[in-house]
Amino acid sequence: MHTQSNDVQALKNPAPRNASFESVARTVNLFNFDGFDVRVVMVDGDPWFSARDVAERLGYANPQKAVRDHCKSARQVGVNESFTLGPQANIIPERDVYRLVMRSKMPEAERFEDWVVSEVLPSIRKTASYTVEPRVIATLPDFSNPAAAARAWAEQFELQQAANQALAIAAPKAEFVDKYVESTGLKGFRQTAKLLGANEARFREFLLDRRIMYRMGGEWQAYQSHVDAGRFQVKTGTSDAGHAFNQAKFTPKGVNWIAGLWAQYKLEAK
Repeated sequence: MHTQSNDVQALKNPAPRNASFESVARTVNLFNFDGFDVRVVMVDGDPWFSARDVAERLGYANPQKAVRDHCKSARQVGVNESFTLGPQANIIPERDVYRLVMRSKMPEAERFEDWVVSEVLPSIRKTASYTVEPRVIATLPDFSNPAAAARAWAEQFELQQAANQALAIAAPKAEFVDKYVESTGLKGFRQTAKLLGANEARFREFLLDRRIMYRMGGEWQAYQSHVDAGRFQVKTGTSDAGHAFNQAKFTPKGVNWIAGLWAQYKLEAK
């Protein structure tokens, strides 16, 4: 379910240093997660979430304290009386949503994160509003952008019919898909780094810092929560020397997910 409020937002406090609120959208987007609304506004083309909505959906008993303790970029806004965020509401950017997810003890936290990353953000970035209509892929994204290319690869793998139609339209783009879509659809650390155009050392640090993967016995392993969420599959086998091994591989869903996190990380690092 999706509704919008078209009241004009008024920022009550001046934007702090390093924050820009010059272009705030007039529309409040309401996203429904398990029967509860999560409100989002656009600030300079980027989605900012109602901090209270996110914290409450993630089971924090004291949403205000959770935002103070875990969110690094929360901002307070003033609004018209009819504006649905409420007076002096706090909003948070995407990166702070992930911080709240990582520290939530709710079993639904992983599913909430998947919903934000895989469904809400791709839609709102394309249309500046959420839609519950099925997405139709009319053209492939800009493959010169590594993160967009990785995201497109995962979508094409999971939506094979749309991929086949797109490949018939654009031969240069088909070359990209042919190069990276394998029969298993699984990718290792180096393959994923290459797909994202990421420096391996920097990507390794990113995965370790975010507690996504870790090294054990010379192999990259994924934290179990990410395996359970379908972002990785663990492949087992025996080496030529007779040693058994386990190795975590990104699934198409995992590539799509990590592409969004990596793109956000690069923006923050600028």
